[in-house]
Amino acid sequence: MSHHAPAAPAIYGKLFATALFWGGTWIAGRVAVREASPLAVASWRFCIAALVLGALVVAHEGRPRWSRRQWLTVTALGASGIFLYNICFLYGLRLIEAGRGALVVALTPAVVAAADWLLFGAPMSAKKALGIGLAMLGCLLVVTNGDLGRLAGGGVGSGEWLIVGCVVLWAAYTFIGRRGTRELSALAMTFGASLTGWAMLTVAALVDGSLFALADTGWRGWSSIVFLGLFGTAVAFTWYSDAVHRVGATRAAAFINLVPVCAVLLGALLLGERLGTAVLAGGALVIAGVLLTNRAGRQATAGREISRKTIT
Repeated sequence: MSHHAPAAPAIYGKLFATALFWGGTWIAGRVAVREASPLAVASWRFCIAALVLGALVVAHEGRPRWSRRQWLTVTALGASGIFLYNICFLYGLRLIEAGRGALVVALTPAVVAAADWLLFGAPMSAKKALGIGLAMLGCLLVVTNGDLGRLAGGGVGSGEWLIVGCVVLWAAYTFIGRRGTRELSALAMTFGASLTGWAMLTVAALVDGSLFALADTGWRGWSSIVFLGLFGTAVAFTWYSDAVHRVGATRAAAFINLVPVCAVLLGALLLGERLGTAVLAGGALVIAGVLLTNRAGRQATAGREISRKTIT
């Protein structure tokens, strides 16, 4: 069993800043796509991220020498979690509010838990099922703006469906990454995903003709792109990984629940977004459901550990 020494307040400060940065990506993304093509924004974002993460990999692990299978893994990660995810993320942000998008994506841990049970036979307790159900209901309220009848009437827009696509793609990224951690560090996988995803986005932006069509992009657009690549990707990942190492995954992961809250608050403060009561209630259900799902998962893991120790 690993024991984590008491962490300095600076570690928790970095975790809070990480949640703030990840929440801020929704605002930065919405600002950036007002001034530039989503493909160009995503390409330049991951150009910055790949450069910073690549330097960190070389500094900590040396020059990557990946096998063909490892290249396939990071390419699959880049395709799902970088290329396709950012297409859904940025095109979706052209159409819906940043805060509402973040509340939808907060559903992801519950979707991962449900898929883990359906596809891989992971244990499912009543408490976990209740958490997944609450999170799903909350997501439907957010997507439909509180009017569930819109689902039957085709009243849900393409922006909402694109953000739902982010949830599915990040779940896929999670499962691919789970296999990848057997051979690669988290830092190396994130760099590899950023590198291969950037290559795909750049090709798409070149074909689209938007990669260098940035003459009308002002300082707000460029500062948003830099924020996305530097703080929203490279710095946030590095700080979060360091916190996991110092305080453990459970304590660090608790701060992830602040991401949608930060996104909603920043959206209201910086973009003047005002989300309706039904959307905020749906978001609260999503967060409560995810907390319940994660808690049930931790209790099940602890129970298996106790049983294993009793048997051995």
